[in-house]
Amino acid sequence: MIKRKDGSTSQRGLWDNIRAAKGSGKKPTKEMLKQEKKIKAKTMKNGGSTPAWQRSEGKNKEGGLNAKGRASYNAANPGKPGLKAPQPEGGPRKKSFCARMSGMKKKLTSAKTANDPNSRINKSLRKWKC
Repeated sequence: MIKRKDGSTSQRGLWDNIRAAKGSGKKPTKEMLKQEKKIKAKTMKNGGSTPAWQRSEGKNKEGGLNAKGRASYNAANPGKPGLKAPQPEGGPRKKSFCARMSGMKKKLTSAKTANDPNSRINKSLRKWKC
């Protein structure tokens, strides 16, 4: 049970229990892990072994994720803020993305990948018009 500031109480959900157990260094119970597996299994499509955002059907050919990929990622990660579509027209998200990805391209790619126009990092930079 969770006690709120206003004096009311509510039961903790599965994800609250798992996060609390992992954060305290304790192992989650077997039942928690079983429920977590069931929830993750719901995100799989037609018995696939991985969510759509990790397979080619969730990826955009021009770089990044397509709408299906973003939706499957958001379903698989309920506690995180959702992914949004690219913002090629401009704005704060574009500026931040371009700065972050340019740094990744310099630091984390080989010369071959950095110069390859078909690499996923170059495709995503083109998609965002960086």
